[in-house]
Amino acid sequence: MTDKAHFLHEQDSPLDLHAISPLETMYENISKQLDPYGVVSSMLHAQMAWLMHPQELGRAAAALSGDVLALQSHIARRAMGMPSPDVAHPHPDDTRFKDPIWSEYPTWDILKESYLAFTNRLQELYFSTPGMSGKERRRAAFWFRKWLNAVSPTNFFWTNPVAMKKCLDTNGESLLSGFRAFMRDIQAKNILTIEPDAFVVGKDLATTPGKVIFRNRLLEIIHYTPTTEKVRAMPLLIVTPWINKFYILDLTSKKSLVKHMVDQGFSVFITSWKNPTPDMSNVVFDDYLVEGVDTAVHTVLDFCKVEKLHMTGYCIGGTLSSVYMAWANKKFGKDKVPVADLTLFTTLTDFSHPGEIEVFIDDGSIHALEESMQKKGYLDGTEMSSSFRLLRSNSLIWNYWVHSYLYGEPLAAFDVLFWNADNTRMPQAMHSYYLREMYLNNNLIRHDRLTIAGEPISLNRIVQPMFVVTAIDDHIAPWTQCYRIRKFVDVNTELHFVLSTSGHILGIVNPPVTPPKRAYWAGEPKPNERCEDWMKRTPKKSGTWWEEWPSWLDKRDSTMIDAPPVANRKYPALADAPGTYVVEK
Repeated sequence: MTDKAHFLHEQDSPLDLHAISPLETMYENISKQLDPYGVVSSMLHAQMAWLMHPQELGRAAAALSGDVLALQSHIARRAMGMPSPDVAHPHPDDTRFKDPIWSEYPTWDILKESYLAFTNRLQELYFSTPGMSGKERRRAAFWFRKWLNAVSPTNFFWTNPVAMKKCLDTNGESLLSGFRAFMRDIQAKNILTIEPDAFVVGKDLATTPGKVIFRNRLLEIIHYTPTTEKVRAMPLLIVTPWINKFYILDLTSKKSLVKHMVDQGFSVFITSWKNPTPDMSNVVFDDYLVEGVDTAVHTVLDFCKVEKLHMTGYCIGGTLSSVYMAWANKKFGKDKVPVADLTLFTTLTDFSHPGEIEVFIDDGSIHALEESMQKKGYLDGTEMSSSFRLLRSNSLIWNYWVHSYLYGEPLAAFDVLFWNADNTRMPQAMHSYYLREMYLNNNLIRHDRLTIAGEPISLNRIVQPMFVVTAIDDHIAPWTQCYRIRKFVDVNTELHFVLSTSGHILGIVNPPVTPPKRAYWAGEPKPNERCEDWMKRTPKKSGTWWEEWPSWLDKRDSTMIDAPPVANRKYPALADAPGTYVVEK
């Protein structure tokens, strides 16, 4: 081919517009290194998307202009001492501006209204960005909202009238106390929510009497001392999440679900997971199923000399319990599964819409976490805690910034916050698998897509009765997603669905009180019934689902026997409850 012919041939070749250019490759590599979670890039993409849609941008500018005019009118009336309705209102859960001074004094009211008006409108713009997917819009809006929360006037001394008033009232002592708190947190490398010595596990928390009757490299099994002469013949095994310590279900005697069920006449066993160390980096999800749940099930059955038990799983412990039930139905056959029924507390099995945590779920973010875990052999608990705190940054970060540093207030001794700060680690191999296969690829809901401990996993093999508890304000396991378990288990499976008021923790740690603090909905979803329709037709009940759960369990087996000893010759007491693993740091 001549040079001229070769040139013409190249000119006739079609231009590949889908190929990634070297410049794009370089940009992606830099973004992965400098911005793995898309903090900056997501917002820049949203801004570019608006610039590429001038018609929509014009409409948005017109809406913003309307807000500005309303705000100017409000400012003028307040400046002249005239009453004026608020231009913008904070979310009902937003307590930053609850002090009357923000409304009574025109100067502070104008500052508050200006901040709320612009932040509300700007957040709406990010949520409605044209030309981006829903997940991309939510991610951009999430990170922009975190920035807006950070620049709130309540977070700075000279723009927070409450902080200035406290300074005057205490002759500066509040600022001095705030500085001490700031130095304390600098040393702790964290904004503390509670003093590290506020409670002692085993003395103030996790005090229900019992014995550790089994221990392996992954877990301890605790059997609680019966408090009734007769107990149910069928024991209750609770599979707790290993993302936190187990004693969230055994806080104080008045808040302990464990104690409540023991007092109801159940033989209660619970898992207390080992806090992983670097040498456990290769522990996989299969190990948690075989050496964890399956071992716990057969230990409890052997201890009680029965063929079946009630199983309960909470959060990731519930996900593992669901996997176990699918695995056991495949391995043993439905008639020989050693579990009579399954109770789930705020548990995801369909991860297609996992709530705001999805901002941390993409290949780049997971890859960044994997690189971090590769260096240590685990995901540090403080990293995971920081992610969850970001989801509710106003209440879990800036609230403590303001009250500790600007107001100089001492940290309140709150048992749930102490538990929340008692971090655990996650083994590298297990956590990487969990993030990719569950959250990123959502393979748990796909028939036989996963093979775990030698068996293909399909949730539609689960035929045992289920009691599913969710919480209406849960931002970690949204109730509408938890509801979808009905779609994936066997169509004939009996399923009792409960929706409690409150959130991921307090919807479960929900003891009976007089008068009742909370309420719940409970009933059986119809086949293919939408969650909204189920809620509309289901009556709301005052009180707690704790009082309904024992009756539901009794429908499986209500046989009563003499209370067994808390330990025996084959399973001697290895330690008093709450055991040794729970106190490991």
